[in-house]
Amino acid sequence: MPHHPDEEPRLQPLLHDAAIVLRAPAQAWSRPDGRIGAAPIDGIYLSDVRVVSALAVAIAGRAGEHIATSLEAADRLRVTSLHRELDDDRVADPDLRSELERTALADGVLDELTIVSRLDRELRLDIEVRLRPALDPMDAVKQGAPSIPVEALPEPDGAVWSGDAVTARVQAPGAEVAIGQAGVLLRIPLAVPPRGRATASWRIRAEDADAVVRPAVGPAPWAAPDAPDDDRLGRWLERALGDLDALRLRTAHGEDEFLAAGAPWFLTLFGRDSLWAARLLLPTGTALAASTLRVLAGLQGRDRVAATAEQPGKIMHELRRGTLEIPGEGVSLPPLYYGTVDATPLWICLLHDAWRHGMPEAEVRELLPALEAALAWMRDFGDSDGDGLLEYVDETGTGLSNQGWKDSGDSVQWRDGRLADGPIALCEVQAYAYEAAVGGAELLDALRGAGAGETWRAWAGRLRRRFGERFWVEDETGRYPAIALDAAKQPVDSLTSNLGHLLGTGLLDPAESALVAARLASPQLASGFGLRTMSTLERGYWPLSYHGGSVWTHDTAIAVHGLAREGFHEEAALLAEGLLRAAAAFGYRMPELHSGDAAGERAAPAPYPAACRPQAWSAAAAVAVHAALR
Repeated sequence: MPHHPDEEPRLQPLLHDAAIVLRAPAQAWSRPDGRIGAAPIDGIYLSDVRVVSALAVAIAGRAGEHIATSLEAADRLRVTSLHRELDDDRVADPDLRSELERTALADGVLDELTIVSRLDRELRLDIEVRLRPALDPMDAVKQGAPSIPVEALPEPDGAVWSGDAVTARVQAPGAEVAIGQAGVLLRIPLAVPPRGRATASWRIRAEDADAVVRPAVGPAPWAAPDAPDDDRLGRWLERALGDLDALRLRTAHGEDEFLAAGAPWFLTLFGRDSLWAARLLLPTGTALAASTLRVLAGLQGRDRVAATAEQPGKIMHELRRGTLEIPGEGVSLPPLYYGTVDATPLWICLLHDAWRHGMPEAEVRELLPALEAALAWMRDFGDSDGDGLLEYVDETGTGLSNQGWKDSGDSVQWRDGRLADGPIALCEVQAYAYEAAVGGAELLDALRGAGAGETWRAWAGRLRRRFGERFWVEDETGRYPAIALDAAKQPVDSLTSNLGHLLGTGLLDPAESALVAARLASPQLASGFGLRTMSTLERGYWPLSYHGGSVWTHDTAIAVHGLAREGFHEEAALLAEGLLRAAAAFGYRMPELHSGDAAGERAAPAPYPAACRPQAWSAAAAVAVHAALR
């Protein structure tokens, strides 16, 4: 359908300049001055539904002058404004200021507005809070659709609105409530004593009868690592652990917790993301890894269901409260979707690593049936054509076309920019599968009896030989592994960050590891702010391409970990230093990804404007970098 010139195109909201507080499954996105509604992402959300699309505060009819915003914690924001129109004189020093403290709670948001005065007289003020109720699905927000008005009904000290299994309400003690076409108006009288302060508050709460996730309870199940010598790393760790605490969730009917993938779009269970985040956090303890493993084992595939990509033994990809539609891309994902090629071997790798880190043996034994099913999936379903390698292809035509961690439609391409045809065998997936088979064999030998894992050790050996025969390509600099094999089993020759995931898995011999380490440290991949997802030599390279030249924090951290594990400490330190430069530029809350621009060309990396933050594996990367540099 042609675009009408008077219509605004629908674009995915940008996130880079927003303020956010969250306590999963609730989150609030606003402008730095605390206003909600000036940008498409703005809102208060619970369980993938936006329940408030606009909120503005006025004091004596005026908004005030914003002067500072402080992120006090992942779930708490403080906004400072001046109100000079209420001063007794017009000198430079202001006589009044307001402090809006916004706190994310697991079921919504609490706002507390404190007026601080140095005037010698009492002030009697009206605090006006205008909010627009909403019930917008998260996927509609992501598509840039406008918010749909929702009618609210009055309640004592507030209002309530509901629909689609969600009920939301606002409550403000002592407020006068008016409801009109513009939404809900709360008028709260406030008396500020001479040279004193007074506080007004309001709270937005919501509940979702169709929720598939719910808040975690109790303290975070990890121990903070020792303070590093580098202050930048210390600040990153502190912010990251706070963000990870706020991302903890449970499923609707389980007690085990996991880390949501990230805000705003992925505040739910993602197999790959939750596994990688738990794996990167292993130096802080095994409790989160164990609970994540149990959650995913409980959802492990049992039948063959083409519509959901479920297969026996397969670990799921994502869990939603409803079908996820992505218009324009022809994507429609069912609420429980299994379209991932790497979550299953990563589940095995996490189980083995957690066992090695001290996960109680009884808990490991409980997961042995799931381990055996996952191993069998790699052989019987992951290797769909029996060539000894793991491939993926979307059989429905409405699922994800790429099913590795680089899951955008253009993430697997040749050096000349042509897209690869599937089924596709990714290089890093072979590394995960090899490590999983070897680790799984070790677990079976230890817990089932000597020789119990021999089948999988032999299977891993065949995969390793097959990889060595098919994946290596060469350019003017020398040999390197291709990103993937295409449908014709030809190596897709672009040079990418996927190579970093091969190190430390055992898939490569020492000479091959050295070749990979040199490529990772080259200026074509190492930007100075982390590892580019694609080399600058490729036709498809673009520093703001989602998977074709940007820098992903977790991707770089995995490479740092692998380099250190293989003994390439200089190269590991080079990439880690890039992440630390980026962390300082982003206030130590690392986004999902940032630009791949070279550090020699700019003082700080440009934000990728649609990047999630906080994001679980970006935050957990701080722990992995700390461990690798020790």
